[in-house]
Amino acid sequence: MRAIHRILPVMLAAAAWGGENDSFLLRNATVHPVSGPAIQNASVRVIDGRIAEVGPKVAPRGRIRMIDARGLHVYPGLIDSGSPVGLAEIASVRETVDTGEIGDFNPQLRALIAVNPSSEHIPVVRANGITTVLATPGTTGGTRGAATSAGLIAGQASLMHLDGWTWEEMEIRRSAAMQMTWPVIQTGRGGPPDLESLLPGLAARRVTFAEARRNQQLQVQKIQDFFDAARRYQKAKAAGEAIAPDLRYEAMIPVLEGKLPLMIMAAREREIREALDFAAREQVKIVLAGVRRPGKTIDDIAKRNIPVVLGTPFVTPLEEDDPYDEPFTLAAQLHKAGVKFCFASFNVQFARNLPYEAAQAAAFGLPYDEALKSVTLNAAEIWGVAGDYGSIDKGKYADLIVTDGDPLEIRTQVKMMFIKGVPVDLESRHTRLYKRYMARP
Repeated sequence: MRAIHRILPVMLAAAAWGGENDSFLLRNATVHPVSGPAIQNASVRVIDGRIAEVGPKVAPRGRIRMIDARGLHVYPGLIDSGSPVGLAEIASVRETVDTGEIGDFNPQLRALIAVNPSSEHIPVVRANGITTVLATPGTTGGTRGAATSAGLIAGQASLMHLDGWTWEEMEIRRSAAMQMTWPVIQTGRGGPPDLESLLPGLAARRVTFAEARRNQQLQVQKIQDFFDAARRYQKAKAAGEAIAPDLRYEAMIPVLEGKLPLMIMAAREREIREALDFAAREQVKIVLAGVRRPGKTIDDIAKRNIPVVLGTPFVTPLEEDDPYDEPFTLAAQLHKAGVKFCFASFNVQFARNLPYEAAQAAAFGLPYDEALKSVTLNAAEIWGVAGDYGSIDKGKYADLIVTDGDPLEIRTQVKMMFIKGVPVDLESRHTRLYKRYMARP
């Protein structure tokens, strides 16, 4: 770690400064465009925050800052396709957690406007090569079941950069998806089975499957009723009828028109099947998220060309009889079936581990190039921003990371980062504490 702090200042001092802050020439590096093969001893010329030229023979033009990256590697910035980073600081302090609003239906809420740009988590996540995050308005995650949310429709997930003084500066796409959780059949209280067996009082409160199924169907019907009401509002507004404005229904119009994807959190085969049927019936565009045990629905997902957002593979299987490596091999199964997918941390404190999620999938059958795409280009394509982000190609924004190796490897260090061509400070709470305690008497 001490060596890292010595190398970076030397590299920066070696750069010839000149021109605008978002224009530079990065030279003598191995460039990994992701959209194509790696280019040895190449350069990347950035003008006004966008990539102007990539290749082995790129000459400087005019007065421009030059950075020598000899022996280093250049990759596009990594994209986390689901995390409440910036919305939650300390889980045990409710006042610092701005996810999970009251009520089942809150489509009018936008995650981005609640993001705290000064969150201590943002620099930590950023330091591992992650430049972009899909900020989710509802709580997400869960290791044993489906991803959960405080409501059925939590609000609008926002695509944002991990740098900026305000949320306006961080914004990429204010409304990238509408987050919805598909109801699950819950027969227990949600705790670990071994805990319920130790405490008979908990086991006594378990409900029968029939009762749990009825409860789930009631939740599904609530979703259907809400969509029906939103469609009536949409039709009345289109017809010019005098109706009272309703922010919830207004927010649903882009979803009903197919302009905004519905990100449905569904883990198991039953919920996934029901979500697919619902999407076909309502004729809405969907992205499945938090998928854990898709079963026979994989072929249907591929046939309908529905993207999937996978969570962390570092979990135990959902069922005790499932193969131990089922979470590790799921990405390879999706790739083999022809399903486009990306990875999300669905987490705050471990969001920095995003590249290792893809690495684990690569170790269990997923081709390396696809693993890298799953945290870069695939994510950009799924969220509709591939024209500007996700790879190192001419015309795209210069969201770049400069590393001393493969970003999917734990030992690799991120030496430099650029967001829209602007250098980003890689210092975080971790590095500050390291320096502080290394300097103690």
